[in-house]
Amino acid sequence: MADYDLEALSLSELKKMQKDVAKAIATFEDRQKAEARAKVEALARDLGYSLAELVGAETKSSLAPVAAKYRHPENPALTWSGRGRKPQWFVDALAAGKTATDLAIN
Repeated sequence: MADYDLEALSLSELKKMQKDVAKAIATFEDRQKAEARAKVEALARDLGYSLAELVGAETKSSLAPVAAKYRHPENPALTWSGRGRKPQWFVDALAAGKTATDLAIN
């Protein structure tokens, strides 16, 4: 490890060093875990398995996309499934007097 003459460093250099040390401390455990995981995955791969197969972890299943329920009245490329936050075009159409039924895909 390098020896530093802290007395010879300027205030900005000391603050940068302090910031760098704090960051290194904060990420140390994450780096160690990532290293360990990479070693275990490499060993499993060498043996012909995936890590998930060996530990019995289920892989995340992706949910199928939901079909669109609403379509923009002037731009049919803009659709919304009815889930999540309302898109601005939907909010604007409602404010303009349209109803959700008017925007529904038949």
